[in-house]
Amino acid sequence: MRILICGGAGFIGSHFTRIRLREHGDQVVVLDKLTYAGREENLADLRGDPGFSFHAGAIEDAAAVRAAVQGADGQAAVDAIVNFAAETHVDRSISSSEDFVNTNVVGTSVLLDAALAHRLRYVQVSTDEVYGSIEEGTFTEESPLAPSSPYSASKAGADLLVQSYAHTHGLHTSIARGSNNYGPYQYPEKLIPLMVLNALHGERLPVYGDGLQVRNWIHVTDFARAIGCVLESGAPGEVYNAGGPDECPNIEVVRRIIELTGAGDELIEYVTDRPGHDRRYSLSSERVRGLGWEPRVRFADGIGETVEWYRENRPWWEPIRSGAYREYYERQYGRALG
Repeated sequence: MRILICGGAGFIGSHFTRIRLREHGDQVVVLDKLTYAGREENLADLRGDPGFSFHAGAIEDAAAVRAAVQGADGQAAVDAIVNFAAETHVDRSISSSEDFVNTNVVGTSVLLDAALAHRLRYVQVSTDEVYGSIEEGTFTEESPLAPSSPYSASKAGADLLVQSYAHTHGLHTSIARGSNNYGPYQYPEKLIPLMVLNALHGERLPVYGDGLQVRNWIHVTDFARAIGCVLESGAPGEVYNAGGPDECPNIEVVRRIIELTGAGDELIEYVTDRPGHDRRYSLSSERVRGLGWEPRVRFADGIGETVEWYRENRPWWEPIRSGAYREYYERQYGRALG
């Protein structure tokens, strides 16, 4: 398959790119704006692969999208578009939503128009957060959308656009909604890498509220493979949830990281909760399991492997902790990194 992977230099997109090249032998074109979280370092091991090419550009830029989709003859150079490109961090969306609307909604619209012009297969990568919070039970694909943050609202808006193109234009679209991803190459504003790197440095571990928010954790490679199943076998117009095999309160995740890094419980610092913080997420995955997908990584194993990856890959994260991330961290938590 020839695939345009938008946001392929980001966390989940880079894993998907690697899997499609190495396990499926696809021809892959990555389009990425290379924002703070989209980094060429995430794809460094793919340089020189004959099946891989890279375009720098934003999905909200129609000319950049055309250049990535079309060959010199004006015909489609790809068979499918998989869209990972998004602003994803809830805290940043609370501070300012403009970038989230531009990338997540306007950018999706531009990609859909490109897919429609060439009748390409289109897969939108989405999130469990579009459903909002669920105190008990599990969300299915039929659950109503009830986003709680500007981030999740922008993702829900994008999902609705995707479904409208399937309904109105008969475009072959699918949506893959994942639960909380974790694993290598995740930018340290997210819970697990933030806590791992702070623990390794003896820094405070800022925990929102009481820390009892429950998340359904899925290893990034499991979600990437679920998206691959949706790309290959997903029905037109359908949504597919991919939830991880384990749920865990945030504070238990933090305590497990403390054990794995050899840090101390005294580093835990409870801070003011995030505005509108969802209490619990949980996804049912029966529909995507029907396509032949099963999660392979249990959280107990994946969290240990993830901690070791960050411990062993200082050259990847050291430039982040010495750059603009420091300013963001101090604004967000009212405390400078040491």
